[in-house]
Amino acid sequence: MKKSDFNYHLPKNLIAQKPLANRRDSRLLCLNKITGVCQDNQFTQFIDLLNPNDLLVFNNTKVIPARLYGQKETGGKIEILIERIEDTHHALAHIKASKSPKSGAILQLDNDFRCEVIGREEDLFRLSFKVPLMDVLEAIGHIPLPPYITREDDAEDLQRYQTVFAQKQGAVAAPTAGLHFDEEIMQKIQQKNIATTFVTLHVGSGTFQPVRVENLDDHRMHKEYFNVDAETVTAVEKTRAQGGRVIAIGTTAVRALESASQSGLLTAGFGDTQLFITPGYHFKSVDALLTNFHLPESTLLMLVSAFANYESVMKAYQHAIEQQYRFFSYGDAMFLSA
Repeated sequence: MKKSDFNYHLPKNLIAQKPLANRRDSRLLCLNKITGVCQDNQFTQFIDLLNPNDLLVFNNTKVIPARLYGQKETGGKIEILIERIEDTHHALAHIKASKSPKSGAILQLDNDFRCEVIGREEDLFRLSFKVPLMDVLEAIGHIPLPPYITREDDAEDLQRYQTVFAQKQGAVAAPTAGLHFDEEIMQKIQQKNIATTFVTLHVGSGTFQPVRVENLDDHRMHKEYFNVDAETVTAVEKTRAQGGRVIAIGTTAVRALESASQSGLLTAGFGDTQLFITPGYHFKSVDALLTNFHLPESTLLMLVSAFANYESVMKAYQHAIEQQYRFFSYGDAMFLSA
């Protein structure tokens, strides 16, 4: 398939710029991945769609306030987006500037913090901080809202662009399917005795990067760190043995599980993944998927189209547009299951 196969026209007014008053207020479009039948629901009905032996797999990554502002020694303004924390004092980052800083350049940040450019790794800059990086981010960092949200971040985003179960710091974008869950819904899941488990995949800014080649075989996928532990492997095996469904909460949970399943069986492990899932991929560990709506021609839309039938997914997106669903990070949700 080609990149252009995944294009669709989205009216700008359907791109959610702010979260709804309550996490659970979102709508839920249900797509039967076998029949292609769509049904309009509310997210609060999601629990009713779960079976006793199902397993929900959440991504417990935590978004860091990864955007920093400052200036070069020459006075030129800069914007830094931390992509990956390497250790307490070093990180890889994107830098927006009128002219890229060279190795050895000192960057002056807000509140008199400074960092030094000490090298490059492809399009990323390696930065060194004299004080612990997390101290800098907590003091002056901004929540890195996606590029399609056209406003500045505010205090509300500190809470709402974060899942209620976030634990492991390292993401620069939220696992947005998880944003619909609040404490009350998590309690109801527990009360219904639906099993849950967690994986970690630190979502990188590469998730928003456009596919720049028409032939998908030529696309180079960005790296993201993932961790699937033995407890999750055991939970998946138990679910399968009992005839339940492994339900991934978000495409990031899918990528973590499938990255740990490349041998054919799900095994505990961690590291970087560049897994690129397109139609024709054989899923090894995931039976159902809760996800948000994704950008045209994006790798995430390609993943969703691989999980269900391509034609059914594209028709479902047109249905969502016609029914005025809210799209992308702060938007509505979609549940794909048999």
